[in-house]
Amino acid sequence: MEYERKNSPAIPPKERICNWQEFHTPLSEKERSVQACRCMECGVPFCQAGVDIMGRTTGCPLHNLIPEWNDLVYHGNWREAYRRLKKTNSFPEFTGRVCPALCEVACTCNLNGDPVGGKETELAIIEKAYREGWAVAEPPAVRTGKSVAIIGSGPAGLAAADLLNRRGHLVTVYERFDRPGGLLMYGIPNMKLEKRFVERKLKIMEEEGIRFVTDADVGKTLEAAKLTAEYDRVLLACGASKPRDLNAPGRDADGIFFAVDFLRGNTKALLDSGFEKSGEVNAAGKHVVIVGGGDTGNDCLGTCIRHGAKSVIQIEMMPKPPEKRTENNPWPEWPNVLKTDYGQEEAIEVFGGDPRIYETTVKEFLKDKKGKLRAVRTVKLVWETVDGRRVMREVEGSEQELPCELLLIAAGFVGAQEYVADAFGVARDQRGNVQTDACGFKTSVPGIFCAGDMHTGQSLVVKAMRQGREAARAIDLDLMGYTNLVVQ
Repeated sequence: MEYERKNSPAIPPKERICNWQEFHTPLSEKERSVQACRCMECGVPFCQAGVDIMGRTTGCPLHNLIPEWNDLVYHGNWREAYRRLKKTNSFPEFTGRVCPALCEVACTCNLNGDPVGGKETELAIIEKAYREGWAVAEPPAVRTGKSVAIIGSGPAGLAAADLLNRRGHLVTVYERFDRPGGLLMYGIPNMKLEKRFVERKLKIMEEEGIRFVTDADVGKTLEAAKLTAEYDRVLLACGASKPRDLNAPGRDADGIFFAVDFLRGNTKALLDSGFEKSGEVNAAGKHVVIVGGGDTGNDCLGTCIRHGAKSVIQIEMMPKPPEKRTENNPWPEWPNVLKTDYGQEEAIEVFGGDPRIYETTVKEFLKDKKGKLRAVRTVKLVWETVDGRRVMREVEGSEQELPCELLLIAAGFVGAQEYVADAFGVARDQRGNVQTDACGFKTSVPGIFCAGDMHTGQSLVVKAMRQGREAARAIDLDLMGYTNLVVQ
């Protein structure tokens, strides 16, 4: 009631696009303490609820004890705040950077003003813990002798590994690429999550006894049968890594890439050589079109601007959201409002206007004589209700040609890649996700569990972490006959 919300200041767009570093300057501890004291310590803290309302999650899926560590920070008891944070969150150094702050969406202060800045306080707590030497390796005192193989080192796999290792099981994490971290390493660009922070945590996990095996593509270069024979239990946490394609005439043109491949190649080139070696897809001097208006599309936008693209357009099939909540979208529902993220902010500064075009899709890819992409033909869409369902219809005569030498498809994912599930013989549902039992994580094959996006479909990092933690508890119960793992 006494203090206004204050965010960590961001480096101006035209300055930050000159490098690949994170671009927010943290508030001082005194300023952060003031922000923490804005928390009203509600009798019913919606911020930690993590419930689905009208198909969207509001509140923290991890059920972080937000009012508690806000109060501890306000009173200067940072170490206890760290202890409370670690009870529910395996990786606050990640969620404090990339989570869309579902806690803030549910904050009661939204009713009369701006929400409490829980996400930035979370990040401040964990970074102080590292500076003070509190966030160190804590290997388990006793080992159970049971072993678990985790396939995939993204947020779900890492969260499960953290809890299973803490319980005393021997955990080995298999990653098909050359570095562990999954989506955290290769799916999120460096300016959004600097990889030194991922590597810092992975090093601690190794010190705690977790083993990481890279370049291990289970189902291709490594046999699934070998793992099921060597380990007591196996957890599949490979993500929803099968991208949704865009089928239109000219799709075979040279210059069309999936966003996930583009972002992975960019980060790998940055980490391997600082872009000194050629070979990665580069947007420098090109007209770029990004198909998809979500977070991945925005990450592609920021990446292309840092490459030095000549122009970048972001195409979105859905209508432009309203700038403020509508009457049928009240708090604490997720606000379906216009969000201008860092990539769009940078595009506005560099190119002089919002790069997004709504209610539009690509109708045709146009090639030059050498088969290279030179332009795209787009068409406007209109949404209509037919038999109670919303359907799209092309607007006749609305075709437009846009120059394009690089097109990135960021239209989401359609489930897990089949070969991993097929290698273990687990059943999948109609959406391509791995099926599990009523308890939530056991697959159709005894001893094989599944969690994260491979189980639920494409979702958020924080939700994948929650899945990983719950799967760890289910595996521990299956192995030991009881469990003392607490996931909330």
